[in-house]
Amino acid sequence: MASLLDLNLSYYTVPVAYVIGFLPHAYASIIAGKNYDLTNPRNTLSHVSKDTTIDKTRLRRIQRAESASANAWETIGLYAAGVVAANLAGVPKESLNTLTLGYVASRVVYNWVYVFGQDNSRLAPVRSLTWIGGMGLLLGLFVKAGNALN
Repeated sequence: MASLLDLNLSYYTVPVAYVIGFLPHAYASIIAGKNYDLTNPRNTLSHVSKDTTIDKTRLRRIQRAESASANAWETIGLYAAGVVAANLAGVPKESLNTLTLGYVASRVVYNWVYVFGQDNSRLAPVRSLTWIGGMGLLLGLFVKAGNALN
């Protein structure tokens, strides 16, 4: 029986990365409570910032969760393109799985550290290092694709 890692999982990681990018927004929407405006959700941060009853920790978590989600949308297109490029170039599935599963794991860690870990300012470098690691894995897809075509 073949193991799951014997399969090319790379294309599956694109929608997984999308969901991981959405989760911080969902969390922010939930903890925003009455400040979440279903008719104009992009105004939620404005509403939350003006609410004097919301505690500072919760406000900052909402802001950071929305920022973590925005960061995902800034990179998801490049990630998807890298997955396609590496597959079309014939990069071996072992390399594809390592890079793409590593990227997905980096996004999970990044979200957690950004949303919850930043309550402790000493963890700020961990967020940056996690982002750099994830981007390295993402760019590795293009490097592997280029190498496979040469």
